[in-house]
Amino acid sequence: MSSPPTKADIERLSHFRYRLRCYLRASEDLCQAAGVTLLQYQLLLHVLGFPGREWASISEIAERLQAKHHGVVALVDRCEKLGLVQRRASQADRRLVEVHLLPKGRELVAELADAHRTERELLQQEFSLPGWR
Repeated sequence: MSSPPTKADIERLSHFRYRLRCYLRASEDLCQAAGVTLLQYQLLLHVLGFPGREWASISEIAERLQAKHHGVVALVDRCEKLGLVQRRASQADRRLVEVHLLPKGRELVAELADAHRTERELLQQEFSLPGWR
């Protein structure tokens, strides 16, 4: 049985949540300035960042976003209307729908990933300090 968290543990957790929220707030602002929502950016990021390939299925995106399947379908619909992604039937399994980035989506995710660099580096530096577990 583990012991209850100490005051120092709670302080570290509080600080972690604070810095994480700062990162997410900065991300929201960057996305808004680029004309997309944070979820739209995250969808683009997860499609391009899926290991071993440059597309992802709706189910895989739902897992990465920790969202419901039908919510991701609606999100993909909105991204399609913006010209950011395209659905394609899988060549290997026609039941599977692949979500691919279009050039506009690819440019946007690269631009936003670069814009996140400073805040991401601050977060990485902070959580590599001694005392973080």
